[in-house]
Amino acid sequence: MPVPLSKRCIAEFFGTFWLVFGGCGAAVLAAGFPTLGIGFAGVALAFGLTVLTMAYAIGHISGCHLNPAVTLGLVTGKRFPADEALPYWLAQVMGGIAAAAVLYAIAAGKTAFVAGGFASNGYGEHSPDGYSLVACLTAEIVLTFFFLIVIMGSTDQRAAKGFAPLAIGFCLTLIHLIGIPVTNLSVNPARSTGPALIAAATGGTWAVKQLWLFWLAPLVGGALGGLFYKAVLAEHEAPPVVEKPVAYSA
Repeated sequence: MPVPLSKRCIAEFFGTFWLVFGGCGAAVLAAGFPTLGIGFAGVALAFGLTVLTMAYAIGHISGCHLNPAVTLGLVTGKRFPADEALPYWLAQVMGGIAAAAVLYAIAAGKTAFVAGGFASNGYGEHSPDGYSLVACLTAEIVLTFFFLIVIMGSTDQRAAKGFAPLAIGFCLTLIHLIGIPVTNLSVNPARSTGPALIAAATGGTWAVKQLWLFWLAPLVGGALGGLFYKAVLAEHEAPPVVEKPVAYSA
């Protein structure tokens, strides 16, 4: 029996909450912890683990998109109905904002806590290692593109069953290892929106001003990834053989 759209959106809300709370929480609370901080590798693994665990938890309910770029890529790849994309996007963004708000409430409980960028994504002077706008735009498009290839490939009917969450979680870990120094890595507009709003509310308005890139680039990369997989890598049925009438001569 099909799962109602309302229940699927609720699953997407809580799944995206977990992704942002777990991934950005690792960055805000644990990455730079004195002497024992988990660093870039730990944050990358945290993001991967959030997707892996939620894929097993809600994959059978909503598909576990947790990301507007993934939803769009699945639409362009003909794996998801276009008329259900907007409700998914709203649920994902709301989940990301709620997670960032709860994370801030926890982080602010520390004496002398300063929100700063609050794990926001940025380019130029707000890139972790000073990468230009063009470099950041390119990285986000390319990494989201390959993320969609892995998602669509690992969930293809021809793929080994039961391993998709592992492939997707490890892929997200890998692209964070690549992209954290460049943009703090987004590949997910919902992940970027929540922290940017919290940063703006605490004085870091630059994050909201740069948020456009972290919507544009992942959506472009996701759409291209879905289109490419559908056009090039998906299994295409052979056209039906049409019996031609036999011509008889008198």
